[in-house]
Amino acid sequence: MWQRLRLRTPGKHQAVRVETRHRARLRRSPWLLVLCIPLALFLLLPLCAILLRASFPLLLSTLQQHEVLQAVTLSLVTASITTALTIVLGTPIAQLLAKHTFRGRTLLETLIEAPMVLPPAVAGVGLLLAFGRRGIWGSYLDALGVSLAFTQAAVVMAQLFVAAPFYVKSAVGGFLEIDQELEQAAALDGASSWQVFRYVTVPLALPALLGGAIMTWARALGEFGATILFAGNLPGRTQTMPLAIYMGFELELNVALTLALILLACSFSVLAITKGLLKLDVGR
Repeated sequence: MWQRLRLRTPGKHQAVRVETRHRARLRRSPWLLVLCIPLALFLLLPLCAILLRASFPLLLSTLQQHEVLQAVTLSLVTASITTALTIVLGTPIAQLLAKHTFRGRTLLETLIEAPMVLPPAVAGVGLLLAFGRRGIWGSYLDALGVSLAFTQAAVVMAQLFVAAPFYVKSAVGGFLEIDQELEQAAALDGASSWQVFRYVTVPLALPALLGGAIMTWARALGEFGATILFAGNLPGRTQTMPLAIYMGFELELNVALTLALILLACSFSVLAITKGLLKLDVGR
C-alpha cells in the first residue's frame, strides 16, 4: 500500500488562489507595467542583438570547425558528468538538511550556499591552491602520480564547486514540501528507510529534484571563472564553450557569436523546463 501513497500538501491550492487574486489586482495597476519597461528592455536588447547578428548558414559553417565541435562536446560531457556527481553527492546532504536538526547545521548550510555568492575567480584560486601540483593537497596527489589541475577532471571539479549548490537548495525545498505523515505511514507498513526514500520521498520530490538538476547542468555549462583559473583554456583539452567565446573575441568573432547563441538557446530551454516542472509540482 505504501508504494501507492500520493502527496497532498495542504495550502497549495490556497497558494494558487492567492496568486490568481494578486494577478487580478495587477490589472488595475497599469503604472506598474510602465515602470517595468526600462529594466525589461535593458535585459532584452543584448539578447536580441545576438539573435539579430546570427544567421543559420553562419551557425552551420562555424559548427563544422574542429575546435568549435571540441568545445561544444567537452562542455556537454563535463556538464553532464558534473550533474550526475551532484545528484549522487548532493542528495544525501539535501535529505540531511531537510529532515534533521543537528549541531553545525547552520554551518553546513552556509558552506553549501557560499559558492552561489562567491566570485567564480575566487573559487578557481581556491581549487588551484588546494589541488594544484603545488597545492596543499595536490602536492601529495602529485607525489602519487595524480595531476588534477589543467585537465578535464579540473573542468568537472570547477563546475561541481560552483553548480552543486543549485541542486542541493532545490532538493532541500522539495524534501521540505513532503508531508512527513506519508513517510511515517510507509514506515509503519514495513518499508525500510531506503524503501521509504526510494518509493515515497524521491517520487514526491521529483519535480524539485529534476528542476535542481537541470539548473545545475545549465550553471555548469556556462561556468567560466573557476574553470579558466583551475583548468586553463587549452583547445581540445579543457576549452569549454564559455572559454571558446572568450578566445573568439580575440581571434574570430563568428565563433564567439555561434557559441553564445548555443548557450542562449540552452539557457532559455532550461528555464522553460524548470518553470514547467514547478507548475507541475504546484498542480499536484
